Amino acid sequence: MSRRALAVLSLICLISLSLPSCLVRRRLIVRTGGNVKQKLIVADRSTLLNAIVRQYETIHDFSATVDMVPALGSVEKSQITEYKDVRAFILFRKPDLIRIIGLLPVVRNKAFDMVSSGGSFKLSLPSKNRFVVGSNALDQPTPNKIENLRPQHFLDALMVRPIDLATSKVLMENFTDEDNAFYILHEIHESPDGQLQLARTIWFNRLNLQLARQMIFDQQGNILTDARYSQWQPWDNVGFPKHIEIDRPRDEYGVVIDIVKMDIDKSVTDDKFVLEQPEGSTLQVLGQPPAAPTAPAAPAPPSPRKKH
Repeated sequence: MSRRALAVLSLICLISLSLPSCLVRRRLIVRTGGNVKQKLIVADRSTLLNAIVRQYETIHDFSATVDMVPALGSVEKSQITEYKDVRAFILFRKPDLIRIIGLLPVVRNKAFDMVSSGGSFKLSLPSKNRFVVGSNALDQPTPNKIENLRPQHFLDALMVRPIDLATSKVLMENFTDEDNAFYILHEIHESPDGQLQLARTIWFNRLNLQLARQMIFDQQGNILTDARYSQWQPWDNVGFPKHIEIDRPRDEYGVVIDIVKMDIDKSVTDDKFVLEQPEGSTLQVLGQPPAAPTAPAAPAPPSPRKKH
């Protein structure tokens, strides 16, 4: 390097060191739920998988009083209608029993009552005088959005099931930038013909390693359920999110749930999951035309009078 070039390089270095601090910009990154000095937690795949197992196995049953904001419509169609001030009660017991009772705003009459026991469900709609039964499997959504409701959808969102490593592959992603700080587990299934399919993604907040989101996909990669969890707090010494947002974009409905009261592992009994068809209601078996309303039971004939 020539003396002239060396002198120029030295001059540039001196000028750089003497630049005023106003030309240097520092940004403090403050993430939601954290503070400036809070460090992100470092975890590995096994730690996250075990966290899901612990959360799921800690709860055997619960009964919860919640405030709901149901919404019909979709983002894709640019129209969403919300129904506020719905008080509801959610009952759950392992492995797959769930019942949800919703009350109408203000008057608090029963708006709906639905129960699921694994593969099938029942839904009572008193205001429409209808009683719907069918399979939890929803192959094709119907234009009548109320028929797309399934208690199983709520169960999948409320109780995040562990990943079965015997049948699934798991990839771990560190999704951290200026606005986000998440670990994401990608649950991958392999089809019989060898094709890989994304089944779920489970998100953990790196500020506290709490579950933050769960997305469930169909075989074509479409989102079936998008559930978000926040405001974790202890209920009977068990951590559970107070605020839950559930979106079902293909079925064009969603619901925001805020827990008011929750009792965990207080032995929810079998009778809490019994839902009979109300007298006079119309039975509808999904996939079949509605049946005639059930007639109320005929009164018993009067007993013959004894002759004296």
